[in-house]
Amino acid sequence: MTLIAAEPPVSGEKPERMLALDVIRGVSLCGIAFVNIGPVTHFGSRLPPVPVTLHDASGWLQLFGQQRFFVIFSLLFGIGFTLLQESAIRQGHRNPRRLLARRLVTLLPLGAVHQIPHPGEALLPYAVAGLFVLLPSTWLSRNWLAMLTAIAVPAALALGGGLVLIPTVFLLGSTLVRWKILVQALLSRSAGLALLLVSSAVALPVLAIQVADISNSGFSVNSAVAGMAMAGVYIAMLLLAMQTRARRVIASVFGPLGRMALTNYVTATLLMHGSNAILHFPYTRSWSLLLGTTFAILSIQTLWSALWLRWFDHGPLEYLWRWSTWGRRPGFLSDRSRPTGRSATRFPL
Repeated sequence: MTLIAAEPPVSGEKPERMLALDVIRGVSLCGIAFVNIGPVTHFGSRLPPVPVTLHDASGWLQLFGQQRFFVIFSLLFGIGFTLLQESAIRQGHRNPRRLLARRLVTLLPLGAVHQIPHPGEALLPYAVAGLFVLLPSTWLSRNWLAMLTAIAVPAALALGGGLVLIPTVFLLGSTLVRWKILVQALLSRSAGLALLLVSSAVALPVLAIQVADISNSGFSVNSAVAGMAMAGVYIAMLLLAMQTRARRVIASVFGPLGRMALTNYVTATLLMHGSNAILHFPYTRSWSLLLGTTFAILSIQTLWSALWLRWFDHGPLEYLWRWSTWGRRPGFLSDRSRPTGRSATRFPL
């Protein structure tokens, strides 16, 4: 959802790195919305069931959405968690792990409440996995962390992915930060190309297997492996695109979404339910209606995120999460709306 919330630039970190993370987070938020809207609105549930097929969007969502974008979200959560720890240490925080624990404990009630309109949402599992896996992993040396990750990720894929992927991808994100791989990957064109080639080489044959049995390709080993590989493809493509002339457009669209990802993730559920009250999705199988509604929701969120961040440094939920994490109120107004001579204290998540 760090995952979920954006990491503002802090001392020693280049804004370009944080912008790249925001863009990746914003794109993954969009992908998750297209996957989530069907279950949230009970799309077609009042009609006789039909199999997943490539003749409509159900099969294409399996190939390019299911178990793809939530992997990216989970990776970003692990990255954000470890960036927070490193930032707290740099700032001389007396007990960084207490700060990390507060961050996760704060997420528990929000996730529990969000489970009511959105059963199966990510925030509650993220908080639990963070407390029982990610937080204890901070006591491991980076060598032991890398070895644990190398064992955990294949084991989770062998189990078919799903919820078991969350803590393992958390560990992967943490490993990337602690081994300083993240820094090079975000700004290196060669690293993006290498990730694209390796991920594509894994994704293509596994996707071919999924296509051959698309109706049974839900939470399977093939889907899990393809999900990890496709997540790598998407991340690599975004990193490479951010080094082209399209960077400014991409950043202006997806950057604000990523900076307010927690707020947008929760409010998307409310907008989906509001749309369902009008359009009655359980009684239709119109994919164009469902996907068009998702696009409209994301368009609204893109617009309000950009407008909100013109005046404020953080989204509403991001602001409250930072406050509870650090135990002191962060600055709220953006530079352009802040009175002259006053500056906001920036707190990384």
